[in-house]
Amino acid sequence: MGASITVPTVGDRGPTRSVGPLTRTDIVRYAGASGDFNPIHHDDGLAVAAGFPTVFSIGMLQAGILGAWATDWLGADHIRHLTTRFREQVWPGDILTFAGTVVAVEPHPEGGHEIDVELSCTRQTGGVAVSGTASFHIAS
Repeated sequence: MGASITVPTVGDRGPTRSVGPLTRTDIVRYAGASGDFNPIHHDDGLAVAAGFPTVFSIGMLQAGILGAWATDWLGADHIRHLTTRFREQVWPGDILTFAGTVVAVEPHPEGGHEIDVELSCTRQTGGVAVSGTASFHIAS
């Protein structure tokens, strides 16, 4: 395993991180990096024709930042499972806040502890754009 960290307790919260305001350039750069060139994320005319007020972010951009935030908190070497659910669209100009809370700490059969965390990416409006869970194995 990697670097040793203190085993958190139920109710512990990670340090929040804010990102943004998100720009169209951020969205296009992620499209290039991911290979997701759906024009609804970069072509304003097409997005409006499809019934949206403008282009919107690719959900995996927020999910990826959320996963990176979680591993920055509890260690990339320790993560074992990550799930995400897209709940609200993210628009250019949005400011996103990433947060998480420890919801379970259990002994692990191979030693150490299994840590379960609830995760969220919240827009400045208060709406949750992405929710998720993560499990970490932290050696004692």
